[in-house]
Amino acid sequence: MAVTEDVAVDPEQRVTALLEQLLADHPPASTPPADFLGARFDAGLAWVWFAEGEGGLGLPQELQGHLERRLRQAGAPDESNRNVIGYGMAAPTVAAHGTDAQRRRWLRPLFTCEEIWCQLFSEPGSGSDVAGLATRAERDGDEWVVNGQKVWTTLAHTARWGLLLARTDPDAPKHRGMTYFVVDMHAPGVEVRPLRQMTGEAEFNEVFFTDARLADDQRLDEVGAGWRVATTTLMNERVAIGGGVPSRATGPIARALDIYRATPGRSPVERERLMRAWVAAEVQRLTNMRARQLRRAGTPGPEGSVAKLAGAELNKAVSELCVDLMGMEGTLFPSGYEMRRPDTAGVMSGDVRHTFLRARANSIEGGTSEIMRNILGERVLGLPGEPRSDKDLPWSAVPRS
Repeated sequence: MAVTEDVAVDPEQRVTALLEQLLADHPPASTPPADFLGARFDAGLAWVWFAEGEGGLGLPQELQGHLERRLRQAGAPDESNRNVIGYGMAAPTVAAHGTDAQRRRWLRPLFTCEEIWCQLFSEPGSGSDVAGLATRAERDGDEWVVNGQKVWTTLAHTARWGLLLARTDPDAPKHRGMTYFVVDMHAPGVEVRPLRQMTGEAEFNEVFFTDARLADDQRLDEVGAGWRVATTTLMNERVAIGGGVPSRATGPIARALDIYRATPGRSPVERERLMRAWVAAEVQRLTNMRARQLRRAGTPGPEGSVAKLAGAELNKAVSELCVDLMGMEGTLFPSGYEMRRPDTAGVMSGDVRHTFLRARANSIEGGTSEIMRNILGERVLGLPGEPRSDKDLPWSAVPRS
């Protein structure tokens, strides 16, 4: 079906027509995933609210949900779990703060998953307080020399590019002395070491920079604007972690239902726990649906922190319910805690016992649940903020342990 000017008047009809053309020209069953995703990007169907020529059509973001449903029904490839940082954080950050050349260079191979991304924010001494970071980037002509350490970097071992927040002016207050870069994870001076989790896997890593050099054209936005750019990344990170809108009774709660039904004679207490979890999952799903409908293009608001906090606590509660319903079998972990470095990230797995262990990280990664509660208290409820005695001090004058 050709896209005519008449069809293009209505945004939803325009998206539908482009989608039908994409599926006709590139049948998902016979087209390699990278080729299909590349054609989808070129058609403006990667992120419909992005600009034309950058994977989008400049249309309302609400149309993305309609598009994704149609693609799933058609059996289109979905590689997002391989590039969760790229899709959820890097793409909106590059789109909002990158130059035309940077968007042309990075967005398409990001979407096709030919180039995987990671996020380099947390450090051993600055996890929840990201602005306290100590990794330095010092100007040397048209380059920057980076030294320092990052930690808890998801999928750094598979990544080609990393979102790096570094200290460029130690004499400025901590929020104003940072600059944001995109770093080549294969460059000299960049070392990735695995961090083994209690699942046995090493999904997370620590990354060391030793005189690693970055060209100035790998800087996003202005020198010293790092916190502004990082806010875009962090807000989108929280939406990416907790803001999904699954179908009703799918995911972890579906596994809980299956386990409950598998054994007759369940107790009233177990039935009540299951129903409470089901209601919480449905409330989370509907809340995320409403937030997605209300959210316009740009940096998400505090709803991302709501979704992230609620999603983290829900995943922990449902996975705990699953292993409790399994009885003694729930205490066994069949994989034997095998050490491996996965190429996907996230809680879901084929075994609920693995999900139970991995879900512990949900209340830490992407901002702890305690930090999410502070954000909601201050920015949504208008409660007084915590004392910040170091807010206006030069970073170099702030005591550190």
